[in-house]
Amino acid sequence: MLRPKVKEILRRDVKLESIITAVKRVKTAYSRPARDVTEVVAKTVINIRTDVAKISVEKANRNLDKIRKALANFSGEFFNVTEGMSAITLIFDQKLFNEICSMFQDRDVLDQRQSLAAVILHSPIELISTPGCAQLFYGTVSRKYINIEETVSCFTDTIMVVKMKDVGQAFSALTDLIIESRKQLKERTKASTNSSIHRSMFRT
Repeated sequence: MLRPKVKEILRRDVKLESIITAVKRVKTAYSRPARDVTEVVAKTVINIRTDVAKISVEKANRNLDKIRKALANFSGEFFNVTEGMSAITLIFDQKLFNEICSMFQDRDVLDQRQSLAAVILHSPIELISTPGCAQLFYGTVSRKYINIEETVSCFTDTIMVVKMKDVGQAFSALTDLIIESRKQLKERTKASTNSSIHRSMFRT
């Protein structure tokens, strides 16, 4: 991927091994998130929903009517609907899989998956007006090379659907992020308090 761009910039051929060596030597420093992002992440709570399935169907009136009925019939279950430009994706408890799949014609089904899990991040209301929070959540999971099968944002909830085999690692990574954010927030609060005490003593 990089080689054509490097050749274009240098205007000469470049060995792949040279690019690999150069990339390995690059050091990237991750700066700490801003305080407001840290506060949101620190107050976030994680829930895990195992045995989840999903189905994506063509966006058509005949399917919209079926989905509306399903929302009414399964109102007490874990059931989420995301509507795109050409498709509608349903995320739900796996025990409903056969019943929901039977609602649609085979030609309308674009994709279907089982053995998934939903990682549900419930954050404080400040999430809505604080840029960078979602990026931190997704980045933490992606750095573990975990594929996010589906993602949904609902008010202050961020839902990431992953394979069942990956949910433990995703949970661990996000838990470490929250613990680290709480630690940073505590350190900053302590430093701020000490600074205030020092200024007060100096004025006295």
